Amino acid sequence: MGKTLFDSPSFANHEGVHAFYDEKTGLKAIVAVHSTARGPAVGGTRMWNYATAAEALEDVLRLSKGMSYKNAVADLEMGGGKSVIIGDSRTQKSPELFHAFGRYLNGLGGHYYAAEDVGTSVEDIAEARKVTEFVLGLKDGPEASGDPSPVTAEGVFRSNLVVARRLFNQNDMTGLTVALQGVGHVGAYLAEKLHKAGAKLIITDVNQANLEAVAAKTGAEIVAPDAIYDVAADIYAPCALGATLNPQTLDRLKVKAVCGAANNQLATADIGDELFKRGILYAPDYVINGGGIINVASEMNARQTGGAYDASWVEGKLSRLMETFEEILERSVSENKPTHLIADAIAEARIKVAADKKAEALKV
Repeated sequence: MGKTLFDSPSFANHEGVHAFYDEKTGLKAIVAVHSTARGPAVGGTRMWNYATAAEALEDVLRLSKGMSYKNAVADLEMGGGKSVIIGDSRTQKSPELFHAFGRYLNGLGGHYYAAEDVGTSVEDIAEARKVTEFVLGLKDGPEASGDPSPVTAEGVFRSNLVVARRLFNQNDMTGLTVALQGVGHVGAYLAEKLHKAGAKLIITDVNQANLEAVAAKTGAEIVAPDAIYDVAADIYAPCALGATLNPQTLDRLKVKAVCGAANNQLATADIGDELFKRGILYAPDYVINGGGIINVASEMNARQTGGAYDASWVEGKLSRLMETFEEILERSVSENKPTHLIADAIAEARIKVAADKKAEALKV
């Protein structure tokens, strides 16, 4: 981490980093607020058995900045933040732990809203909701947005159609082969959409039951997890773990594009540069998988307007996101730059405009 928190490259000018401990429940949590320039910081709560507090801090800082970029690219009136709870999600959860977490969120006064993430569930968020209003991603009530997976999958599917149009000059997926890695919640929805659009699917997952269920619906070919990088396909769609685009896998890929739902697909930024050099179109993950956060953000919109969940509002934001994706691809060509750098530049510009307006309004 460097000599101090402020010396760490991951600090990245965070507005706030908050550590919470509750002796009664054993809660150990860190909330990182990267930016509130565009609105309250919003991001998921990850429960993970980190080896050290330093590892947890590094993770939450990286994820928090990523949420600032994701929310800005999705054109949401929200900033970026993230929280981590240090512990084993299989054995150390309790309703009381999430009540304690919710009370600590109250202390932040609305600067940060939490949602589910790895290791937490909508049920956990519902427990926190009993003591705080500063959570999103509910499954019950008029404003509840429910499972975000279908909306995430829809955004990734539309992005695949954009790729098909640009690279293969066609308006559907007919005749194209997609190597789909991970058929959990989002991956399963995506597989059905791609199949209905005419794609041939090659799928893999560590969960055999999920594989067989998706294959039965779509006629997909199943391969072993490590074999997915070697198959002959037009598009690689990573929808499971992050960092699958790395020095070990890059030379094995035979695709023309990467377009999937997984977070943090690039092991390092220079992998994105290498994909660009090799002529492989990379659809920036935090852009095209933004449907989920848009769905969650609909709850904040409902609260602000006094209304309920509005599917048309979600559709409007999703359409706008696809316009941004098209802009990224256009600029990548015209500026001769990798897509991930163009996406970052758009996010940073939107955050700066909002930050400048906020600073002007706060002048004494």
